[in-house]
Amino acid sequence: MPADLAVIGLGPYGLPLARAAVDAGIPTLGYRTGPESGSLSPAELRRMLATGFRTAAGPAELGRVRTAVICPPTPRGADGGLDLSQVESAARTLAARLRPHTTVILESPVHPGTTEDFLRPLLEEGSGLRAGRDFHLAYSPTRVDPGNRDLTPASTPKVIGGLTPACTESAAAFYGRLTDKVVRARGPREAETVQLLETNYRHVNIALVNEMAVLCHDLGVDLWDVIRCAETKPFGFQAFRPGPGVGGHAVPRDLTGQAGRTLRMVELAQQVNSQMPRYVVQRAAALLNEHGKSARGARVLLLGVTYKPDLADQQGTPAQEVAIRLMELGATVSYHDPHVPSWNVLERPVPRADSLYEAAADADLTVLLQQHRTYDLQGLSVKAQLLLDTRGATPTGAAHRL
Repeated sequence: MPADLAVIGLGPYGLPLARAAVDAGIPTLGYRTGPESGSLSPAELRRMLATGFRTAAGPAELGRVRTAVICPPTPRGADGGLDLSQVESAARTLAARLRPHTTVILESPVHPGTTEDFLRPLLEEGSGLRAGRDFHLAYSPTRVDPGNRDLTPASTPKVIGGLTPACTESAAAFYGRLTDKVVRARGPREAETVQLLETNYRHVNIALVNEMAVLCHDLGVDLWDVIRCAETKPFGFQAFRPGPGVGGHAVPRDLTGQAGRTLRMVELAQQVNSQMPRYVVQRAAALLNEHGKSARGARVLLLGVTYKPDLADQQGTPAQEVAIRLMELGATVSYHDPHVPSWNVLERPVPRADSLYEAAADADLTVLLQQHRTYDLQGLSVKAQLLLDTRGATPTGAAHRL
């Protein structure tokens, strides 16, 4: 069966889009751009394959679709900027097969101007076609919240910004098949900046509560109670919660290198959030010391090494740095995670605890880094010799909380 849609990039953005498309009855072709990993379970992937999804046998198949969405990851590169190499590779592959009247949409997180100044020339030079005249070109911010069962693609509004009004309407017609609400931006730069604002909003607010966590600990104030009370305010406040660091695929962007512009708040947020793994280890060492133990030689069990609860995705997880810093102090580190059967740190395997309660009872310190729903935190607080909860998930008084 021919596909209506090609999803180019089967990682954290492409797989959820492909799943939404086949759920909406759209025959969908998937094309890999590199070693990618998504957050869908094997059962979800099998269901997709049974309901209209297939992977491309080769790039020639990209020339037989009406809509192509480019959505590889854009991680931070060695220079601190976004690495667009997979987007470039996808664009060149598609351009060589691009047909007139195709709608091309970019969904990868990028800097404002990327669709027009970076993607458009690649597509036009490789195809001989002109964007806005021979094919439609648009940008749409990805809005994926892995593991969130309350939000569906149908209930999540989609923002569209096209190169021309006709491009916007063509992209809107496609996304109208997936969602109940399509929001039209003035153009691709506005749509790209929506992604920038949404990503940075999250990181800045997490940085604020992370700073509050450090301050409240020094003042002897229960931050978690403060948040509980503050979130009852019906206006002007949205609750964010601290943690051992900020993971995920969407990196904060301060626009460094973009015409010399920087976002000072984002720079500060990055500094604050990047210090949290170090702070967690400092708290761990202090707890051990308070109970007559040294970090050197201490047995430390890390619970949950993924970046989000109830998922196997480890992209940007702070658990890596926490483990490294504990090892540098001379601690013996082990871990438990129901979603991660094996885990390497500094290219060395970390011992995995088979029996959670026995491991917690044996460890000098247990550190909860991620709150998977399978964890019985009340039971763990009873079994563990010392429990440091970085997520505020344990009952009040049951553990030392961040």
